[in-house]
Amino acid sequence: MRKTKAVNIGAIALLALVSAASAQERQVSVRISNFNPPQHPLSVALTAWANDVEKASNGSIKPQLFHAQQLGKAFDQYDMVRDGIADFAYVVPGYQPGRFPIIAAAELPFILTSGTSGTVGVDQWYRKYAESELKDVRYCFAFVAEPGTFHSRSKEIKLPSDLQGAKVRPAQATVAAWVASLGGTNVQAAAPEARDIIEKGVADVIAWPYGSLLQFGIDKFTKLHVDAPLFSTAFVFVMSKKVYAGFSENQRAVVDAHCNSDAARRIGKQWADYESAGEKTLRGRADQKFIPLTPESLKQWRTSSEPLVAKWKDGVRAGGGNPDEVMAELRSSLGKVGAAY
Repeated sequence: MRKTKAVNIGAIALLALVSAASAQERQVSVRISNFNPPQHPLSVALTAWANDVEKASNGSIKPQLFHAQQLGKAFDQYDMVRDGIADFAYVVPGYQPGRFPIIAAAELPFILTSGTSGTVGVDQWYRKYAESELKDVRYCFAFVAEPGTFHSRSKEIKLPSDLQGAKVRPAQATVAAWVASLGGTNVQAAAPEARDIIEKGVADVIAWPYGSLLQFGIDKFTKLHVDAPLFSTAFVFVMSKKVYAGFSENQRAVVDAHCNSDAARRIGKQWADYESAGEKTLRGRADQKFIPLTPESLKQWRTSSEPLVAKWKDGVRAGGGNPDEVMAELRSSLGKVGAAY
């Protein structure tokens, strides 16, 4: 009888401990902002990420996804997390020229060749700098788009000089600076508005990867493509410091386990695969024309991008950084994963 009683007391004590732990693990609802439409591959990947976090936390973290700029414009995502409008968000640093100079290195022309392996290289490199550059928020991971190029409505673009007088929707700030230096005019618009400005002729060229043309229906208007990977676009996925601090120890561990280079790779791969499939589709269509670059014309493109590197270096120096060291580290990181240009 004494032994049975002792066992029962032990079981009751254990149950009390479990109940106490469960009580501490309060349920937290988090708002995740995504400016892309729900069917976009990034939205699909983000939904899978959110589901994994909820499952790993035994339902104590309840993600609420807000797609298609429901919480705010694409250009405002970083400040939305900082100001508590969103708890997590995709951010395009290149939408705000000069504000995030380090990560802008990944957006320079002729830096990387792959969205999938490039994502791993960029994320592993940027972790050293993210806390200081993204000081208002908590860093989760970075990823990059499959390299993009220029797509035109009517004018064949073979040389950098062909962008003179063109109205271009740039992919990010570095491409915008490139276009301006070549005599083109930039027409700024977030991804969801890109089709509208191309369809109406407000812009006649767009700088993007291929699959996104199909995703937003822009392939109906842009039929001419520079047949070379020229640049990429960097993204960061960030969270509210306040929300993270309010998580339990276990919840923080769950989020940390989903904020690493492996998580970044899964996001980057899903998007890169989509963009690559889009390129294959467009190459199989008779109404699309791909303009190859000769060795001489490619050399001209490279030369035309050199001022962008110089400007980027000035921005890093202004922030107290060493641009040569930063770039060497990025190229080394990309080289290790086979994604260096």
